[in-house]
Amino acid sequence: MLLDEVMAGLTVGEAQDMVGILDRLRREFGLTLLVIEHVMKVVMAICGRIIVLNYGSKLAEGAPEEVVGHKDVISAYLGEESA
Repeated sequence: MLLDEVMAGLTVGEAQDMVGILDRLRREFGLTLLVIEHVMKVVMAICGRIIVLNYGSKLAEGAPEEVVGHKDVISAYLGEESA
């Protein structure tokens, strides 16, 4: 299932509900979710594997906990390395 910015405009509570719905769909129907999203709490909650793109080029790929600390991802999205 392709999801493009489904959290845009949702409240925190609505986003939490949507995470639950997506997780249930994934588990009950064995769906693969392709998620394009900027709400990092959602990405970290529902994704088992992440590919980070910057202007169409792949910066990093892997488990969420690996990708979130990748130096190229930090540099591209925060402008510098962060503690």
